[in-house]
Amino acid sequence: LSHTECPFTVSSCSGGVVVFATDYGQVYTYKQNALTRQKVQPMHQSSIRGVEDMATLEDLHDGAIMHNLFLRYRQGNIYTYIGSILAAVNPYQAVPALYDRPAVERYSRHHLGEIAPHIYAVANECYRSLWKRLQSQCVLISGESGAGKTESTKLILKFLSAMSQHSLELSSRDGTSHVEEALLESSPIMEAFGNAKTVYNNNSSRFGKFVQLHFCQKGNIQGGKIVDCILHCPLSVE
Repeated sequence: LSHTECPFTVSSCSGGVVVFATDYGQVYTYKQNALTRQKVQPMHQSSIRGVEDMATLEDLHDGAIMHNLFLRYRQGNIYTYIGSILAAVNPYQAVPALYDRPAVERYSRHHLGEIAPHIYAVANECYRSLWKRLQSQCVLISGESGAGKTESTKLILKFLSAMSQHSLELSSRDGTSHVEEALLESSPIMEAFGNAKTVYNNNSSRFGKFVQLHFCQKGNIQGGKIVDCILHCPLSVE
């Protein structure tokens, strides 16, 4: 069964009182005559098994979304799609081989949605769309403190840097560029200024960040800039 907030099973039903036990260890008691379909409804099979793309969930409410993320997290899958949107759950620990070179190569060969959800898939779609759509592309990263926004930015830069280096190797004998290295190494420097400790994050950014990259027709990064903005100031890009 499913409540509008979480999944549960009926643990007992007697004397006009129904006791529900949630999958998270909580217990709720309701009077039987007070239960309605708005409060309690059968859970669809897609919510029980969990799905890679939550756009395919039949149960469309907050509880189903949170439960799906919980199921995937428990299985070691921290990434889940919502259509073309990627939801990430911070594991607060290193996940072996999740971001290594073979992972970069694997996601560079597939379109978004063809293989398991990953931030590299979003970065690859952004990179390929530069030439497919002939327009500037943007990746918006948002979340609460400690959600992993800064790390996600680094991972996208890492993937785009790898793609840039690959294009250099294909287009010329000189496969070296200091632009990608400068971009990747600039983030720790900026994090040394204006960060603060929060309940969930010992190194929480106190500013917004806009990263702009410039690619040439050959596919490699020619330049870029990173603009920081203190949170109480508006961020304007022209």
